[in-house]
Amino acid sequence: MKVSVVLCTYSLDRYEEFSEAADSILDQTHDDVELVVVVDGTEEVYDRVLADYGDHEDTVIHCNDRNRGLSHSRNVGAELASGDVVAFLDDDAVAAPDWAEKIVSGYERYDALAVGGKMVPDWLAGEPSYLPAEFYFLIGVTYRGFREDEGYVRNTFSSNLSFRRGPFLELEGFKTHMGKRGENNLQGGETELCVRLEREYGERVLYIPDAEIEHKIYDYRTGRRWLLERAFWQGYSKRRMEEMDSEGTETERAFVGKLFSTFIPDRIAELVREPTAERAGRLVMLLVLTGATGIGYGYALAKSLLE
Repeated sequence: MKVSVVLCTYSLDRYEEFSEAADSILDQTHDDVELVVVVDGTEEVYDRVLADYGDHEDTVIHCNDRNRGLSHSRNVGAELASGDVVAFLDDDAVAAPDWAEKIVSGYERYDALAVGGKMVPDWLAGEPSYLPAEFYFLIGVTYRGFREDEGYVRNTFSSNLSFRRGPFLELEGFKTHMGKRGENNLQGGETELCVRLEREYGERVLYIPDAEIEHKIYDYRTGRRWLLERAFWQGYSKRRMEEMDSEGTETERAFVGKLFSTFIPDRIAELVREPTAERAGRLVMLLVLTGATGIGYGYALAKSLLE
């Protein structure tokens, strides 16, 4: 089974990280992997990628005519790919050597239509003591409350998500108004796509926790203000997702229920048993981030009522 991995990039400032990501795909233990690089409209980056990777027989390189955003670039990459499976990797992430092998195993054992894996953190500036694992999804890392064993989920993070190429193209890929593009803050493109996958094909994403990708966590992504803004836009995006598909946020509703019934009480009990400043900080941040997410959701709700 051939796996085509779409890797999108756009800035020379991230070229070192991009190279790590690209090399991790070309060094996979699975012997049939294709790297598809889509440069989002930056000629200088395209020229450098072409110089460094253009001679590799398992690499396809394309440059958009202008900046079109991550979702559009991923869709272009899937169209250019030749694999049975098309997978997506961010340019600040690194795949484990056996990642593709684990993904292919999932397709073969389950006859799956989509397979995703686990995102683990690479703390470049150290792990912040105040960030609760329940909100690791803000930094693109598998969080407390996500499924731990192998089995089906609605979706995984888009940087560790793959599809059989045929169904992906039939679904017309990611919605291009969602995902990163300039100041666009509408998140959840992978969620929306996987909801459509289930609706059209009756199948969810197979989660393989052993298929790991490491996500670089830069210092700015652990700042309190950044996390609060990210939480706000998460809440905003989930409400917008509900407007597009009322059944699309069942996973989030279940998580919120677990947050109030289990996670927050657990954090309080932990603090009472052994009070420390670190535990207190995590509890406070858990409550604050929950509130910020709720405010974002409420803002989107009010905005939709006024439109």
